[in-house]
Amino acid sequence: MASNSEPWVLGLSASHNGAACLLQGDRIVVAIQEERLIGLKRAPLNGRRPSLAVHYCLQEAGIGPSDLDLVVLSAQLPSRSPENDVRSNPFLNVVANGVPLEVISHHAGHAISAFATSGYPDAAVLVVDGMGSPQADLSADEQSAIVEPVSNGWETTSLYSASGTELKALEKHLVKDGAWLDEPPPGSSMKTFGSLGGIFSASAEQIFGDESEAGKVMGLAPYGSPVFSSEEFFEIVEGRFIFRNAVQQRFSQQARWPALQQEYQDLACSAQVALEQAILYFVERLRELCPSENLVYVGGVALNSVANERLVRESGYRRVYVMPAAEDSGVAIGAAYYGAWKLTGRYTPRPLLRDGFGHTYDAEQVSRAITSTPAIRTVESTDTVSDVVNLLTSGSIVGWFAGPAELGPRALGQRSILCDPRRPDAKERLNSRVKHREAFRPFAPVILLEEVANWFDVEGVDPVSPFMLRVMDFLEDKKDKVPGVVHVDGTGRVQTVTKEGNGIFYELVQRFHEKTGVPILLNTSFNVMGEPIVETPEDALWCLLMTQLDYCVLEDKIVGKKEAFDTFLCLYPYWIIPESAISWSPGRPRSVTLHVQTPWGKQSLAIADPHKVQVIERLAGGLLDGKTTTEELFNKFVSNREPLSESFLIRLFALLRRLRVISFRETPPGPG
Repeated sequence: MASNSEPWVLGLSASHNGAACLLQGDRIVVAIQEERLIGLKRAPLNGRRPSLAVHYCLQEAGIGPSDLDLVVLSAQLPSRSPENDVRSNPFLNVVANGVPLEVISHHAGHAISAFATSGYPDAAVLVVDGMGSPQADLSADEQSAIVEPVSNGWETTSLYSASGTELKALEKHLVKDGAWLDEPPPGSSMKTFGSLGGIFSASAEQIFGDESEAGKVMGLAPYGSPVFSSEEFFEIVEGRFIFRNAVQQRFSQQARWPALQQEYQDLACSAQVALEQAILYFVERLRELCPSENLVYVGGVALNSVANERLVRESGYRRVYVMPAAEDSGVAIGAAYYGAWKLTGRYTPRPLLRDGFGHTYDAEQVSRAITSTPAIRTVESTDTVSDVVNLLTSGSIVGWFAGPAELGPRALGQRSILCDPRRPDAKERLNSRVKHREAFRPFAPVILLEEVANWFDVEGVDPVSPFMLRVMDFLEDKKDKVPGVVHVDGTGRVQTVTKEGNGIFYELVQRFHEKTGVPILLNTSFNVMGEPIVETPEDALWCLLMTQLDYCVLEDKIVGKKEAFDTFLCLYPYWIIPESAISWSPGRPRSVTLHVQTPWGKQSLAIADPHKVQVIERLAGGLLDGKTTTEELFNKFVSNREPLSESFLIRLFALLRRLRVISFRETPPGPG
């Protein structure tokens, strides 16, 4: 950590996927997504309202709001909106505390986050996402780089150069009226798009009924063929990038996956090919504008690992760096570094070795979590790593919780679920027992860096992939040795590990290699379906209980379920908040607001989904009495009269547990 004389800078990513980052000097002290703390995927953060992520950051550093030297907001929605008025935030109270406030654009936040963690002295920077800030929030430098002015324009793609503490806008593309994703044209069921991120969101909405599931489109793409030309998505006319939205005319069906499988596989593949061509075009344009040997790439679209691999191999840059928190959570890092550069005038090139900026839970916190969780047993062990290797090779699925949580969306060995990749049934077992997701989605191989060239085709390219943001081809003679992590096209989304960057996680893979001859483990995110990745030891233990995970490693302790334990359905749920902490909206349809106390402060969560409200209303009406098992409660909802699925109820009960609204006992309370 920097010396005490270094300034404290708080960076905020005000977004649908909000986050906060705290720097002291030019070092990251802590950074966390709001979703990991509230337990709701893609939880928003804005400048005006108190945030658990902000509380978490200041608590970790042992400082208060008045100790801050600067707050920097990078907002996706207009920074001048009341929701983003940091001066009205009652917790930060920047006016009374005399803390200065700065505001930067969304894409500037993205760009700085990636450059500041790249370790490069200079770089060409490409930012691509769904949509960034409105034109009114752009700096004068950014305004001057706009390629084609439009009415009410919003950022979609930005090209910058970076050197030291200077970020210069080279070219900026806008979408008119913020229409990065809009209603389908007449006769079509597929939404229109005005950005590269919008292509995948529109495809995800058409295929899966959820625009936020762009990652699924990438996983589905190898099953199809690019039958729709890129010209149906966009064209480039005299240097202008124009979205055509012609592919929409091919879809008038409201049916979602798994219906229309061939058509949707082809749509996914066509969207993927179009995206890759567009990214390569912008990189070629960036090379004309910025002569650096280094490319930095960031934004939500930069999570597309297939396109990233083409950049590594075809961009013409000597070095390519993709920020691990490439989506909006990473913007908080960029906002904080902008402030640090402004205060210190100093940029220290320092490559990011590990994505892990959260709190490290100590032995006392781990022990307290184990003691307070029902149906848990501790497994005696004198060598945790060796014993976990034995569990994996014997067929167990193991949750791995070690060190500070990752900020980005990839589980990289701090909050992971691990499995033996040699098992032909590994994918099916994980999907049926734990992840409950579509069978076409691949699982990632984590591999010792020194072994990459023996398993993947990396001839002539840098083999390093520490953040699971590249997709490589397996060598032909290796595919049948690790079927659990080979995708349908013979590729793997690779994470490389080193002793310096990954510590005990590297040691685990190394010991597995020594025992099996395979330097690879299957790695996926540690979460109950529908939840964000776990943050606390309690979250990890409840994921163990609410899925068919076999074991969980909490730092150096191995835990499992009691032998008599069947499933969490046999546990007795009960309220842990008073009735006064539940607020109902008047009239119909009703919504409910839950006022909860977390380790990082109070928070209120409004729930408007009518099915969730229906269940909570009946639970609050006396159904949840602490004397009825979860299974008995579920049976009251899963019926012909109220056809709510068990998976829906599991997700809801998992959310209520993580919100600290309900908990569970092994036995009902005694009389009185």
